[in-house]
Amino acid sequence: MSLLPHQLELLAPARDAAIGIEAVNHGADAVYIGGPGFGARSSADNSVADIARLVTHAHRFNSRIFVTLNTILRDDELEPARKLAWQLYDAGVDALIVQDMGLLELDLPPIQLHASTQCDIRTPEKARFLQDVGFSQIVLARELTLEQIAAIRAATNPDRCAIEFFVHGALCVAYSGQCYISAAHTGRSANRGECNQACRLPYQVLDDKGRFVAHDKHVLSMKDNNQSANMTALVDAGVRSFKIEGRYKDMAYVKNITAHYRTLLDEVIEERQHSDNPLARASSGKTTFAFTPDPDQNFNREFTDYFVNGRQETIGAFDSPKNPGQPIGHVLLTGPNWLELELTSRTTELHNGDGLCYYDLQKELVGLAINRAELISAKKGRWRVFPKDALDTLKDLRAGVEVNRNRDVHWLRQLDKKSSDRRISVWAALQVLAEAVQLTLTDEDGVSATVQQPFPGALRQEAHDTAAASEQARHQISRLGTTNFIAISTDVTWARGRFDAVVLPSSLLNTLRREAVEQLETERAIGFARLPRAVPVAPPVPYPEDALSYLANVFNQKAHDFYAKHGVKVIAPAYEAVQELGEVSLMITKHCVRFSLSLCPKQAKGVTGVQGFVKAEPLQLVNGKEKLTLRFDCKPCEMHVMGKIKPGVAKQSRQELAAAQDGLPITFHKTRPRLDGAH
Repeated sequence: MSLLPHQLELLAPARDAAIGIEAVNHGADAVYIGGPGFGARSSADNSVADIARLVTHAHRFNSRIFVTLNTILRDDELEPARKLAWQLYDAGVDALIVQDMGLLELDLPPIQLHASTQCDIRTPEKARFLQDVGFSQIVLARELTLEQIAAIRAATNPDRCAIEFFVHGALCVAYSGQCYISAAHTGRSANRGECNQACRLPYQVLDDKGRFVAHDKHVLSMKDNNQSANMTALVDAGVRSFKIEGRYKDMAYVKNITAHYRTLLDEVIEERQHSDNPLARASSGKTTFAFTPDPDQNFNREFTDYFVNGRQETIGAFDSPKNPGQPIGHVLLTGPNWLELELTSRTTELHNGDGLCYYDLQKELVGLAINRAELISAKKGRWRVFPKDALDTLKDLRAGVEVNRNRDVHWLRQLDKKSSDRRISVWAALQVLAEAVQLTLTDEDGVSATVQQPFPGALRQEAHDTAAASEQARHQISRLGTTNFIAISTDVTWARGRFDAVVLPSSLLNTLRREAVEQLETERAIGFARLPRAVPVAPPVPYPEDALSYLANVFNQKAHDFYAKHGVKVIAPAYEAVQELGEVSLMITKHCVRFSLSLCPKQAKGVTGVQGFVKAEPLQLVNGKEKLTLRFDCKPCEMHVMGKIKPGVAKQSRQELAAAQDGLPITFHKTRPRLDGAH
């Protein structure tokens, strides 16, 4: 497996190799990144050469690199995906994150496989199945509670399969892999990395008689995930890999959020250091930061811990999908081209280039950028701000309006430069021998390197002060500032007795130190172990169900063969095969609009609306010409967003699919085959 049961892994995202390198520098035990194709973020691709560069840097700290190969694949894409897997393996990549089970039927390299969140892993049965077919790490659904996570951990083997869980970042409102709105409305499939994010749009919410329940609300838009307060509880539930969302995010986000969770995980590890079950980092080195990590400083839609502690009423970012920032004060008065602000904290400073925002009378977020900020009264916390845009273009800006700051350029500038230092601890032993000087470096992982430099007796000069000579040698050997190492201690031993010292030239010590560091780097690289590929259980274990609908996302013959091998009798094609033309579930979600609008039968029998009595169901979502129906499955407490694929989209998707696959359609059983062989 990738992790030992006592190891905690901080898994950071990378849009590109440069961001990935900084993720490692800021404490990531592993980084996930998109390759040149087949990743679920279609515009976050990277060349194999760039990934190899990231791998080299990460492996210096025993950090790992995982590459996303997590779209569903057409038959004609299987061979290119297989070749890419081998190229990534040859580049040193440690694991592939996959969704399509067809990949498991290919001649893949001996590289570890991780089950993507797109696999929709919500039950102990499915988690155990994925473990038994060869996955070493599984990314659980974001919607799970602590109790559900613990149940999955109890059903799987921590020595064979590690549990990974998202702890920060944007939330897909749908169960991952279970959203087809984009495919139905535009032909761009979320399962193929092309989601158009219909969930972030504003909708009118109507009841069954066409009356308004909510107007222009982003009712499918979630706040951002933040599990900072739940880290210890997640560890106790069995999570070992803590994943940060954000392969589209910028450098500042990755630096800051990685540093934040590095700090939290180190605190958990420190707390358990002397317990019966101590924990450890999954990679080497200790990281220090030149800034104080603060999740509020990066783009966010406010925060929620979602369902980890059960259903919450405040999970939605219904007013706006934008970044509202943090409240800092209010408007005192406005001038012809300026506004005067009174800040809540007298220590807060405004800067040229800061971003401010406020809500207009329709509760829409309006942003303004500061062109120039002038302090009027430090005692009263009053500032005069000159916006870049004309004041008459800023809707409903007036005295008394609360103002937030969603971009602090001074804070961001700290992250534009070197903002972290990651070092591997080493213990140095310097021995002055009869005709040579020998230096041994031993690092925190037990790797050692020993080098010698000749130092004949004829060149030696006796030291008059043994203590000073020893201290000078320790000082020179400990100067590891430009390397990945930090000296915890340096022992100096003299050949003819500890107190019979000689003067050691700085040039000699510098040469020894440089050669020892180079040799230690070489020894660490030689000793780095590739993660072993898990061996599937034999004979093949049965899948928990014997029939699969389009929700299983089976899009190629190899995926069909995989499920058939594991006992599935009925296998419907993926939605992207354009065979579901009627109204179906285009999204399945744990989020319930009815609950969020206080229309849940468990909350109330109904509410009095602006035009009379409003029933809880059915509800309809309308955005322009787009209409979706909400249906509620109360037993599992889930919501289904229902709709049809547009005829024009269906026609175009069929043409594209036929052209890609040379007109050869996939053959599936959509009903149970008869046992007598009849058709």
